[in-house]
Order: sequence, then structure tokens, then C-alpha cells
Amino acid sequence: MSDINSEGSGFVVTKLNDLLNWSRLSSVWPLQFGIACCAIEMMGSYSATYDLERFGVFPRASARQADVIIIAGTVTFKMAERIKRLYEQMPDPKYVISMGSCSNCGGPYWQHGYHVVKGVDRVIPVDVYVQGCPPRPEALIGGILELQKKIADENLITV
Repeated sequence: MSDINSEGSGFVVTKLNDLLNWSRLSSVWPLQFGIACCAIEMMGSYSATYDLERFGVFPRASARQADVIIIAGTVTFKMAERIKRLYEQMPDPKYVISMGSCSNCGGPYWQHGYHVVKGVDRVIPVDVYVQGCPPRPEALIGGILELQKKIADENLITV
């Protein structure tokens, strides 16, 4: 077995912000939360075919352990209260992915239904929007990659 330090000094020089952001973007833990048909596509992206775990995405069952909530489906006013409560239970920094046209803008239901919210961004702040009705698992993977870019550019520590 060779010595790791045999060719160099063994030191890595980087900024603390870059190190923290790298560790955060490499371990995105979304809340297991699905409302409607988009949730089926979200579950499909966790399958072996798409394997979100290769991106460091590991779903959590508790809001207190998650740092991302993926809103996948039609948001009703009754469900909006629960979404807001779950969002408030998540530790900072927290992120939101809105998945599908129903959660983005109410979808086809808001025109003829009094009970549908015209977008989840009226309830909680949204970081990434994923388009489609329902969006394919590839679109959700693209949304997670966009969120990882956003996390990489954040400045957590100010001097």
C-alpha cells in the first residue's frame, strides 16, 4: 500500500465557503412529499433507471432532516397550510423545487376550481421550477442540477 503523502505535501488549499458549498451540494436531502401525479414521476426518478443517489440525493421522511422540499402536484388551499408548516420545520438553509405545471401555476385546474392555488410560490418561496405535465424524471434531474449550481454559488460565510 502506497503512502498518500509520498508525492506531495498532502495539503489542499481552498476557501471555506467553497468547501461548505461542495459538501452541501453533494448531499441534497429532499423531503418525501408528493401530492398528485407528478409525485409518480418523482418516485420514478428515485428508481434504479435514473438513480438520483448518484447526485447525492437521498430522500428523507422528516422535515427536520431535509433541506429540500419538492412540491410535486396540485396545491389546494387546504394543502397549502400543511406545505407551509413543513417548510417552516425544515432547518436553514432550505430550498424548494416546484415540479409540474400544477404546482408552478395551478395547471388546468385553477380556472374552474375555487380550491386550487395559482402556484406554490404564493405560499412558500421557490428556488427552481421544473416544467411539464407531468415532467419526466429527466426534467427533475435537471432541476436538481440547477439547484446544485445555485448552492455552489452561495456565500455562507462573510468576513
